[in-house]
Amino acid sequence: MKRQGGFTLIELVVVIVILGILAVTAAPRFLNLQGDARNAALQGLKGAINGGAGIVYGKAAIEGKESSKDVVNVGTGNAAVKTIYGYPTATSAGIVATLSNFNDDWEIVKNTGKSENAAGTILLTFKQYKDTETANIPSKCYVTYTAADASNPAKVTIETDACK
Repeated sequence: MKRQGGFTLIELVVVIVILGILAVTAAPRFLNLQGDARNAALQGLKGAINGGAGIVYGKAAIEGKESSKDVVNVGTGNAAVKTIYGYPTATSAGIVATLSNFNDDWEIVKNTGKSENAAGTILLTFKQYKDTETANIPSKCYVTYTAADASNPAKVTIETDACK
C-alpha cells in the first residue's frame, strides 16, 4: 500500500501564522508609499527652486543687478524674471517663472505670492491642494520660497508634516 505524503494540519496552521506575522510587520511599510512619493516630489520642487534661483542670481550678477533693492527684470523677452537683490521675487513673475512646466503639477497656494513689492513669501503645492486655506485638506504640504532682503539671500523651506 502506498503511503500518501502531504502536510499535516498543524504544519499548515504554522505556515499561515508565519505569513500573518510577516504581513503585519511588512504591510505598514508599503501602505504609506503615496505620502513618501509626495514628500519626494516636494523635495524635487525645492531642488528646482534652489537651482532656478541660483541661475537667476548668476544672471543678475552678470548684468550688474544683484544688489538692486528695487524689483528689476533679469533677462529679456519671455525669459525675463523679476528679481530683488538678485534673487527671483516671491511672485509668479519671479520664482515661478524660473520653473518649466510649473502648471502641469503645481499651484500657488491661495492668497500667497501676490505682494507687489515682491518681499515676502510664496507657497507652492500640488494642484489638488491649491485651496489649502479653505478646503478640508492637509494644511502643511508645500514648499515656501522667501524672497531675498537686504541682509538675507532667498530661502526655500519645505513642510511635509501633513503630506499623506
